[in-house]
Amino acid sequence: MSVPYDTAAYEQPESPESPEEHLARLLGRALNSFELPDETIRRLDCALAHDSSLHSAHHSAGLHRETYRHTWLLPDGSALTLWELVHNTVLGRDTQHEVYVDEEEVRAATARLPLPPDTPDFELPVLVQLSPIPEPRHSYLADHSADHARRLLRRAENVDRPDAETAALLATAFAHQITQAFGRPYRAGRAALCFSLYEHAFLLRDGAEISLWEVEHTATPDGRHMCEVYVSEDAARDAMERRAAQVS
Repeated sequence: MSVPYDTAAYEQPESPESPEEHLARLLGRALNSFELPDETIRRLDCALAHDSSLHSAHHSAGLHRETYRHTWLLPDGSALTLWELVHNTVLGRDTQHEVYVDEEEVRAATARLPLPPDTPDFELPVLVQLSPIPEPRHSYLADHSADHARRLLRRAENVDRPDAETAALLATAFAHQITQAFGRPYRAGRAALCFSLYEHAFLLRDGAEISLWEVEHTATPDGRHMCEVYVSEDAARDAMERRAAQVS
């Protein structure tokens, strides 16, 4: 038999909330939000996405309490969870909200509520849950990353450079890292060819990571520098091999 929950406080607006709006709404209704560590709030200010779900509930004789789990995805690929306790333990009193940084704290707060002990708790399944988030592979810098991606693709001279779909994804990049990948030097006859390989790693708004591989070389008829960009390291190294062979 279904249990009639008072979910008015959790009805979602017509348009999806941003992570910042969701956090502000949660803190605005919590009586103890001032107790949250400043470091926690600072980290949540940079959140990329969020998810909320009902974790557990207890209803008895007109009194109730629910525990909600609010999880945010952070730019470094980690997830941060706040626990919200919602309760009305006196008939006729307005519903109250409290928020905690870990599950043990919310369990301790729940134990202090004057609910009848003879009604057992029950757990509800999590309907929406964030997938496990892998650790990011790079140490990113947030510095006009989408513009950096556009400039990189604009100077690429190879016909098989990344397509428009990749460019559209990179338009959502907000952090990036450039790393030089070292390989063997190439020589053609007596003239030494200059090849450099760089990985441009980008972190997107949804937490995904994309890398472009840039080849800079002088394997051109007049010896000028040329830039080529590829979507994988293997493709970039294959291009280096072909260019070197063409002038050998």
